[in-house]
Amino acid sequence: MVRLTRIYTRGGDAGETSLGDGNRVPKHALRVTAFGTVDEANSVVGLARLHTAGDGEVAAMLARIQNDLFDLGADLCRPETGAPDDKALRIVDAQVARLEAEIDRLNGELAPLNSFVLPGGRPAAAYLHLARTVARRAERLMVDLAGREKVNPAAIRYVNRLSDHLFVLARWVNDKGAADVVWVPGANR
Repeated sequence: MVRLTRIYTRGGDAGETSLGDGNRVPKHALRVTAFGTVDEANSVVGLARLHTAGDGEVAAMLARIQNDLFDLGADLCRPETGAPDDKALRIVDAQVARLEAEIDRLNGELAPLNSFVLPGGRPAAAYLHLARTVARRAERLMVDLAGREKVNPAAIRYVNRLSDHLFVLARWVNDKGAADVVWVPGANR
């Protein structure tokens, strides 16, 4: 477990931060931007979770996702060394598989889409759509990072699947799609 006894250290006052391996990097480094965006997605999931308190199943899914997002941040925060004794916390394929199973189950209860869905409907759905877009941004940053440095492939699969999960869950909390707001192409011409 992590024990935080001091919140500020003054270590970042010069525009640098420490990675999980102790190396100092600029706060605008791509790796820092990627895990910062994962943290942002987690915050939006937390907002969605506030609106799902009455649905224990959805709240439990979002609680697992929030914990996974901290795992993902920890994974990204500690560059891979490739050493067999590296004990860093990494996203694993079982976390991806859990998302896939939940997507399949939830999506099986939804009516097929006949148009694109606009973000909206119930408050929880709107926040889930926002979380989805932030997760997609995190994914783009992670893929960019993976083109420059080693990144856990399961981490990229996880964030890719997460945005799909958040989309399906947004529809599910929108009365299984009945409260979805759909795009009407050219409706305002």
